[in-house]
Amino acid sequence: MKRWLGFARSLLIYHNPATLRAWRRFYREILRPGDVVIDVGAHVGTRARAMRAAGAQVVALEPQALFARFLRLTLPSDIVLIQAAAGSAEALADMAVSSRHPTVSSLQTSFVDDAAMAPGFEHVRWDRRERVQVTTLDLLIAQHGRPAYIKIDVEGFELEVLSGLSQPVPLVSVEYLPAFAALTHQVITRLEALGTYRFNPVVGERSGFLWLDWRSGAAARQWLDGLDTTASSGDLFARLSNDD
Repeated sequence: MKRWLGFARSLLIYHNPATLRAWRRFYREILRPGDVVIDVGAHVGTRARAMRAAGAQVVALEPQALFARFLRLTLPSDIVLIQAAAGSAEALADMAVSSRHPTVSSLQTSFVDDAAMAPGFEHVRWDRRERVQVTTLDLLIAQHGRPAYIKIDVEGFELEVLSGLSQPVPLVSVEYLPAFAALTHQVITRLEALGTYRFNPVVGERSGFLWLDWRSGAAARQWLDGLDTTASSGDLFARLSNDD
């Protein structure tokens, strides 16, 4: 029963017409028809559907069986759905799952341990484990082509996902959590090792950039450090300055 309550909660929060319309408008501004995009952590498919509506060729990854089943039944047939997580290497791994709050399920053990006492996670309990397949971004690129954009929303596992990427791509977004700014610092450092990136946040589900300009990694780190730990989470976008 708890699994279905959590599933219904995710649908209510993320799979609604207003949110989908907003993300469609957003992605139409930053994607071009025919762009290959990879959605790591598709969940209920809101972003995958919005990117597909912008004309992109979408490869969507979702490791949780219940959500992958929903996506298999409801996503447009031209979206490639892979029931897997992404990480630093191919493997099988145990995901910590919150039945009531499945959107915060994670492969990152330290994130789960620390989140138990973090603001906003007081009522979250990771009450079961699910064995999931793990692939890498490099393998996905070899199979589907170099993406114009990779969206990563994996609850503290972002650095491991990017460890499986050996080349820069034009646009990447990662979820940031104000209570875990240090994790996003590490992600920024990893992206800077891959190429020359500039950054711009999107706060919550507002589907619009916070800044009028794209800023350095140092500026993004300073902004993250200035956030209250109870502030809304969001996506930090990284745009490659010299597409090499």
